[in-house]
Amino acid sequence: MLQPLFLKPVFKERIWGGTALKSEFGYEIPNEHTGECWAISAHPNGPSIIENGPYAGMPLNDLWREHPELFGNPGAEVFPLLTKILDANMDLSVQVHPDDSYALMNENGELGKTECWYILDCKEDADMIFGHNARSKEELMAQIHDGKWSELLRRVKIKPGDFFYVPSGTIHALCEGTLVLETQQSSDTTYRVYDYDRRDAEGNLRELHLEKAIEVTTVPHRDTVSTSTVQEQENARITTFAESEFFSVYKWDVQGKSAFSFNEQYLLLSVIKGEGTLFHSGDRYELKKGTHLIIPVGFGEFEIDGTCELIVSHA
Repeated sequence: MLQPLFLKPVFKERIWGGTALKSEFGYEIPNEHTGECWAISAHPNGPSIIENGPYAGMPLNDLWREHPELFGNPGAEVFPLLTKILDANMDLSVQVHPDDSYALMNENGELGKTECWYILDCKEDADMIFGHNARSKEELMAQIHDGKWSELLRRVKIKPGDFFYVPSGTIHALCEGTLVLETQQSSDTTYRVYDYDRRDAEGNLRELHLEKAIEVTTVPHRDTVSTSTVQEQENARITTFAESEFFSVYKWDVQGKSAFSFNEQYLLLSVIKGEGTLFHSGDRYELKKGTHLIIPVGFGEFEIDGTCELIVSHA
């Protein structure tokens, strides 16, 4: 009988990280500069581990390869998605990601990286860098070379509950005091454009990747308009944030007992607030803030009873 697959996250130290992953979610983080929780990951640089059932102890990338029937993707080489929680205790580097074709040619067959962010929390009057003002590649190169960052970079205000779709080729950066759930293509390729002249633990300036960054940046910047739709069902509100060729992302607000049914696709679930219980075929599974799980293909109908919010995605 199919069971939900609960996952043990992987944590990554980052120069800009902090302790919010511990204080907000109760995770045991490795140090006080923990910037990333790779919550649902089959990427070789940090695969999640299955915590329950017959596959307990197995890395998700191995499960994907050895049991494609759970995902309905026989023959697919790469698990396509990666769910993260990011603690931007300091400003992240200004960066850009390649698309699939560029990454395939230049990054050893990696996927490109289109991503999206759900703002879990942020300080008052927070903002982020999203896009640029250059009208041509030549202008982009000149402003980067001359360090005209205030002229080049666009800033947008953010607040908890905001959602942003970030296509590959978009210059962007989360800023200090922001906690984000990120759904992205399963890629670990980032090109740094600017890093505030920060130095690493050895005192060296952190590496920039200007040639590749300029090559992949979309010029002029194209704004993405995120229009969400809301569907009400008994004791739940389903908000659709994104439906793209790379992923679909939803928010489930559950208030009581609500039924869900998915047979044709697997789902990635992350509990971002509250707690509840998932019921399926006479079994019950506890959900709490910070829980991450996969509902396999063919799972059928299940219920969630409680008061909780979840970010849900599928490829």
